Amino acid sequence: MVKDTSGNNGQNEKQFSRRDFLKTTGVAAGGIAGGALLGGLTGFQFGSDQQSETAETDTGGDTASGGEGGADAPEFAARTFISRQEDFAALAAATERIYPEDDNGPGAIELGVPYFIDRQLYGTWGTNGTDYRMGPFEPMASDTHGRQEKLTRGEMFILGIRRLREYAVEEHDEEFVKLDGDTQDEVLKAFESGDVEIPGMRAEAFFSLLRNTTIEGVYADPVYGGNKNMEGWKMIQYPGPRMGWMDKITSEEFVELEPESLRAYQGGGM
Repeated sequence: MVKDTSGNNGQNEKQFSRRDFLKTTGVAAGGIAGGALLGGLTGFQFGSDQQSETAETDTGGDTASGGEGGADAPEFAARTFISRQEDFAALAAATERIYPEDDNGPGAIELGVPYFIDRQLYGTWGTNGTDYRMGPFEPMASDTHGRQEKLTRGEMFILGIRRLREYAVEEHDEEFVKLDGDTQDEVLKAFESGDVEIPGMRAEAFFSLLRNTTIEGVYADPVYGGNKNMEGWKMIQYPGPRMGWMDKITSEEFVELEPESLRAYQGGGM
């Protein structure tokens, strides 16, 4: 289910924070925590003023030019997989609804999650390069056997994002990025419940992939392109990977450490 936190400013909805959600349900559970609107977020200017990319291919477009992220864009702020700006804007808006900015800290966009997803789709994970790919493929009978689609993760994202945009126009006569937060949640809920038809895969399979990858982008090590400035870790007081805990493990008090990324160990044999 989608939880709306907009419009009540600290009322009952705010009592169920993003951190509470993650503690009680785990990152693999279904549902999305609704929240802040896309507009007004620092460093990412998605919306009606964005122009279409000239690239016609579905993947691997020419995206190294500047102007996408601004001064606050994550380190890996050049798209490598999603070639169309409109698709990337819709992806960004969807991730922000799944992991919104709130009183606990920044949302998915400010944390660089859209770029994290794009980067993952460009690599082996996006092409299912290490998965068994010989079938049988039975996407409508996968309730107990995980994802059964023939499509790669990259293909699922491209088809899913474009179907998301199409569905928004069909149902609300407006692009997904231009809808208000509550209406964006309605669209996402339709995918989550499987009420939308997508050729070659189940809508709920796309939503699950989108949601899980969004959460991964929030909490993955920044070397992978998300979790900008380790803000995701700071929100949950996770110190990051450490070489050892011998000097801390016997402490009777809670030890709070500033998080460290894998970058801290570059050149040190890791």
